[in-house]
Amino acid sequence: MAVVKIDKNKCKGCGLCLGVCPQNNLESADEENAKGFIYVKVKAPSKCTGCGLCYLICPDTAIEIYEEEKR
Repeated sequence: MAVVKIDKNKCKGCGLCLGVCPQNNLESADEENAKGFIYVKVKAPSKCTGCGLCYLICPDTAIEIYEEEKR
């Protein structure tokens, strides 16, 4: 299972990732980060397929994707 980690304080809310997610699994948060930007968050972590498109398009390197190890 893929795990998406978004550093809300690096995110400037440009929205580029919102348009590339094939699962439509990202959304704007209801609050601002420390810099005053509305950051992006994951809607449902279990829906992430780990395609990496959000990671690749993020100009601020605010998104990381990990493959969770099965136990």
